[in-house]
Amino acid sequence: MAGPEGDSRVCVVGSVNMDLVVRAARLPAPGETVSGGAYRTYPGGKGANQAVASARMGAHTSFVACIGDDPHGVKVKAALESESLDLSRLMVRPGEATGLGLITVSEGGENMIVVSPGANATMTEADLTGAQDAVITSHVLLLQLEIPGPVIIAAAKLARAAGVAVILNAAPARPLSQELLRNVDVLVVNRVEATTLLGIEPNTDPGRLTLRLPELGPPAILLTLGSQGSILSYRGRPKRVPTPAVKAVDAVAAGDAFCGALAANWRDVAAAAKARGPDEFKLVERAVLLASAAGALATTKPGAIPSLPRRDEVERAAADLRIGT
Repeated sequence: MAGPEGDSRVCVVGSVNMDLVVRAARLPAPGETVSGGAYRTYPGGKGANQAVASARMGAHTSFVACIGDDPHGVKVKAALESESLDLSRLMVRPGEATGLGLITVSEGGENMIVVSPGANATMTEADLTGAQDAVITSHVLLLQLEIPGPVIIAAAKLARAAGVAVILNAAPARPLSQELLRNVDVLVVNRVEATTLLGIEPNTDPGRLTLRLPELGPPAILLTLGSQGSILSYRGRPKRVPTPAVKAVDAVAAGDAFCGALAANWRDVAAAAKARGPDEFKLVERAVLLASAAGALATTKPGAIPSLPRRDEVERAAADLRIGT
């Protein structure tokens, strides 16, 4: 499979964190203390991870975000500068701490994450106005929920008015307004996020979730299921999306790799959807399979940004995958 046709432009408006990661034999139960190994620090945050994932897939990627002027901010900025990213809208907040992610990873690769937002919480609609050229000149806007809600809504509306496709990864889980959802073209959720949005039992079967998720409105919805792949609902048609079999060591940033790869390959889908072209559904399936492969590959290496795969790896891993019904 070839790379994105032409110059695919993605704008990510989101968070930046420094991740402090500890590995343990298993995740602790509530109230329990579990002994772990030495901790490691990795640049991360859903916004930063997804921006790097998009760039490594070959898309020209602009990143709008806030960091602090603390040592973590210096390290994170240096890591992002080593990637092929447009960081001209990365804002440094004097006196603020950079966002922090506290992550425990089990031997099987599952994780528990607590995030302290730090400078991420300082982003305002005025900041977005100053960066609006990055949004309106992109093909795809990619959003998550680790920055203030009013900024997320404003970004989605700005993109929609400019004819830019909007992908929202509704993580961390929280209820969303109709004002936001009606400006979203692609919604990406895991089971926890899906049940939160629908207001139903956390253990609801994925098949039932697939039937209910279109009620939220976006024409494309992806329910990610970890090693079981994902379920795509596109214009009311549900399809099972496989994932490559890999040996997982760390699930941190797997969802971010999925979203970044999806955004990098959604430009042609958006164009075909507007024109109702004959290749629309084939392009959707191709973009989703590449995203699935990227997410799986990210679990094979520790850390967030260090685990994100590049396009050639993703294409090889996706080559034999086929969408099911």
